[in-house]
Amino acid sequence: GNRFYFRDSDVHTKFGFVRKSEIEAARAGDTLKTNMGRELFLLEPDFMDIYSRIRRGAQIIPIKDVGHIIAETGINSKSRVVDAGAGSGGLCCILANICKEVVTYDIRDDFLEIVKKNKELLGLKNLKIKKASVYDGMKERDIDLVTLDLPEPWLAIGPAADAVRVGGYIMSYSPSVPQVMDFVAGLKKDERLIFLKTIEISEREWDIEERKVRPKSQTIGHSGFMTFARKIKN
Repeated sequence: GNRFYFRDSDVHTKFGFVRKSEIEAARAGDTLKTNMGRELFLLEPDFMDIYSRIRRGAQIIPIKDVGHIIAETGINSKSRVVDAGAGSGGLCCILANICKEVVTYDIRDDFLEIVKKNKELLGLKNLKIKKASVYDGMKERDIDLVTLDLPEPWLAIGPAADAVRVGGYIMSYSPSVPQVMDFVAGLKKDERLIFLKTIEISEREWDIEERKVRPKSQTIGHSGFMTFARKIKN
């Protein structure tokens, strides 16, 4: 079940429930018993605990892929990022927790409303939300990373190259091979950019119980292709 619960209500789990009054009286590190006698640990939630409760409309990029985007591009607390499209805000919210500033674009009001609520839930004051199409251009300049999660990412290559600084990165996330093919073809037509690589990451979790060790029956297979490019000149 969910790893994180708000203190303003009783906590109901498959192991029973704990009353709100008991939670309010406890401190981080305490152990609380449910009505079924099962012990639960009380911890103050960190960012990823709260993140596990974000609202979802569009499918979000899995954290296995988000982690590689961060590592591959080296973004940090000084970085400025543009993200398009926002979707449910899964990527832009994690990036905003790390970076100096993130601007996320989308054209759908329903998605933008979800992102707004997730921004508030996570307390991300450095996340800016814009209703616009990046196909028409981006006003931001000297950006360290532009991330594209779009149906036709090749249409955003020019605007992304305009926005990113020399030495900065562009990452496109696509579920299908034809999207990757067209995006890479578009990259190779822009002399400002160099194609680095396209990868996918599979994650397989293991059950560890004493010396009984085996892969879990359900694994996360293909989620999407990540294509990385870098700006080499203006």
